[in-house]
Amino acid sequence: MIITMRETNIASIDLNLVPALEALLRLRNVTHAAADVGLSQPAMSRALARLRDLQRDPLLVRTRSGYILTPRALALQPELTAAVQHLRAVFQQQTFVPGLVRRTLRLAAADIQTIVVLPGILSRLAVEAPGVDLRVEPYSADILTRLDSGALDLAFALSNTPLPPGISSEVVGEDHLALVMRAGHPAADHAWTLADYGRHPHVTVALLGDGQSDIDALLAAAGVARRIALVTPYFMAALAAVAATDMVTTISAALATRFAAPFGLVLREPPFASIRLESTLVCSHVRAADPFLVWFRALVRDVAETVGLTACSPEPGPAGDDRPRTP
Repeated sequence: MIITMRETNIASIDLNLVPALEALLRLRNVTHAAADVGLSQPAMSRALARLRDLQRDPLLVRTRSGYILTPRALALQPELTAAVQHLRAVFQQQTFVPGLVRRTLRLAAADIQTIVVLPGILSRLAVEAPGVDLRVEPYSADILTRLDSGALDLAFALSNTPLPPGISSEVVGEDHLALVMRAGHPAADHAWTLADYGRHPHVTVALLGDGQSDIDALLAAAGVARRIALVTPYFMAALAAVAATDMVTTISAALATRFAAPFGLVLREPPFASIRLESTLVCSHVRAADPFLVWFRALVRDVAETVGLTACSPEPGPAGDDRPRTP
């Protein structure tokens, strides 16, 4: 005789009966099973009646020595136990242990992040998550696609960076702008005005784009045009160029302060209101709740605070924005 199995529509089944059935088969006692799953004895008796009807089998049979399982119940028990364990695993909050992680994290970053915060990140990873490898990748026009596809885990950006739906961001540090020139620069001995921006050649950093920034619109409104003599994707290249020429740059105060002495640089307050540069980590919302990425973002926040990413700007001075553009 061939027995065929008919597929059951799970949506038609009251899944609240599953823990009741598992307890009944495991404990073989209606009273004890009711206490185990938090039901009254009458409610468990009703559940058993429904289960018998669904299974077309008595499941538990009372004898003089207590309840015994029918052959059908005995066949169900191991499968039911495994199913309940799997369901518990699905809904159980997993404990995240950084030290047990083995993976490569792909992070889009510019040289400013690799210089200012990456050493501290690597020191922390070596102690707390030694199985994590870090791969720093360049920015590209398809960076959002890379984040969406999972080819890239995270990317540094600024908080004013426009983000499309599906991309989330979290602030991890704060910086300010500084006007940077070499010591001995002809204009290093006085506070700058917007007009001074039109008198000297500039270096700008553009990870993507042409190096134009909001300050160029501000200058245009004031009738001032500046010459951008060098556009580079590297913050260190901007500082090196300024150190060797009469060009100037408006750049991260945290980075410029770090290299002011070795490069022989002077930092001045830009001729516009102090601007906060909020550094963020962006990722796809699909992976934003990944426990490892949540942990890593917190680690970056800690490191940024430790290395003083929040830089004190010099003296405050009218409004504009020469922030390096990040995708």
